[in-house]
Order: sequence, then C-alpha cells, then structure tokens
Amino acid sequence: MENPAGIQASKPVPALPRVRRIGLAAPLRWLALGARDLVANPGISAFYGIAFCAMAACIASIFRHSPEYTMTFVSGCLLVGPFLAMGLYDVSRRREQGLPVAFGDSLTCWDKHLGSMGLLVLVLTILELLWGRASLVVFAVFFNTGMPSTASVLEAVFNPRNWEFLAVYVAVGGVFAGLVFCTTVVAIPMILDRDTDAITAGLTSFRVVLENLAAMLFWGALVVALTLLALWPWTLGILVAGPWLGHATWHAYRDAVAWDS
Repeated sequence: MENPAGIQASKPVPALPRVRRIGLAAPLRWLALGARDLVANPGISAFYGIAFCAMAACIASIFRHSPEYTMTFVSGCLLVGPFLAMGLYDVSRRREQGLPVAFGDSLTCWDKHLGSMGLLVLVLTILELLWGRASLVVFAVFFNTGMPSTASVLEAVFNPRNWEFLAVYVAVGGVFAGLVFCTTVVAIPMILDRDTDAITAGLTSFRVVLENLAAMLFWGALVVALTLLALWPWTLGILVAGPWLGHATWHAYRDAVAWDS
C-alpha cells in the first residue's frame, strides 16, 4: 500500500543512554556478580588472568631496571587492560542474555566495533603519552643529578624528608589515572553492548562518574585496593583479581546505564 502524498515512512529512533542513580553499596553487588561469572567460566577467566599477570610481571621488571619509566608503563597497561578485558565483558554479557559462552567469541568480540574502539584508543593513547611525559618531568625535577636507580626511588618514597616528590608524583599520577577511569569506566562495555560511538560512550562514562560520584569513588578505591593486594607479594593474585574485576565492570555498566528508545 502506497503512502499518501506528503507522508514519509517513520524511521526507527536509536536508543539513547540514560545514567541511573547508583547506591553507595552497588560496587559490592558488582563484585558478587563478577565472582559468579568467574566461577562459571574458570577456563576463559584463567586465560585472561594469565595475560594480566604477564602485564604485572612486566611492570615489576621495568621498576627494577628503569624505575623512571614505571609510571609510563603503568599508564600503558591502564590503556591496554580495559580493551583486553573486553572478552570478559562479552562472557558476562552472554551469560546475562542466556547465550552460549565460547572462548573464541571472547577473543573476537571487538571485531565489529573497530571504528568506535579506534577513536577511543586514540584518545587514551594521547592521555598515556602525556602521563608518561609528566612522570619523566617529575623525576627530572626531583632527581636533577640523573635518572634514579630502584634503590634511590625506594629511599625517596619511604624517606619522610622527600614528601614533596611523593606528593607531586602521586598527584600527577592521580590526575591522569582519574581521567582514564572517568573515560573508560563504562565506555568499553557500552560499545560492546550497543556499538555506541566513542564520543557518546566516553561522555556517558564521565556522566556516570559525575552523577554517582560517591559510588564511583568507592568503586575506584575497590579496584585499586584489590589490584594492589593481588600484586603483593608475587603478583599471582592478579590471576584471579584481574578477571574478577573485568566481569564486575560489565555489571557496573549494566547498573549505571539504561537505554531509552
């Protein structure tokens, strides 16, 4: 049947992301749900855990031999980590939707989102380069006799008289880590779920943090605390903590973002 003159067929309106309000205790629920996904898929989780463990071992090696580049490498891992965890998000997504879970699918889940992921990678790469350069500048200012050894860095960190170095180093790292966290906290699961463009995903991620500041600060603190505990003393705890946090991040996205037609 033909349309009357002057009347056009309506086009489907794309769904729009809406930020939900999150309770302060919500991150504990995300961890509980992430633990269920971890236990349900131990083989897949073990693969990603080994990958995270290898990254941690590389950081430890860099710190032992070139401590001035440690923060540069850490920032690089913060760039790679969320993209590596995309396979874990896919596993949690499939479990939630009752779809079959397969290791191969988790490895290739990114291939349909190259455009959005590419732009997000570009933004985070720029942040990573700035972070690394800022870290080297801090070292150059406080160690003006040359780049330090591992022993001198440890002495500087644990010497109360060097509080200025530690305060500036932590402040600079905190600013860039905060920017990376705000940009990616739900952005990558969002792209995987809805193939959202990178700008919308990044801005929505920032809104999630700003509109749920207390809960997201708690979530960030839990991520940092669990990661540090997992890295001590031999980094082996990251075998479990890495996949666990990856699965939990999917549930953080599902709790924080709704979709309105």
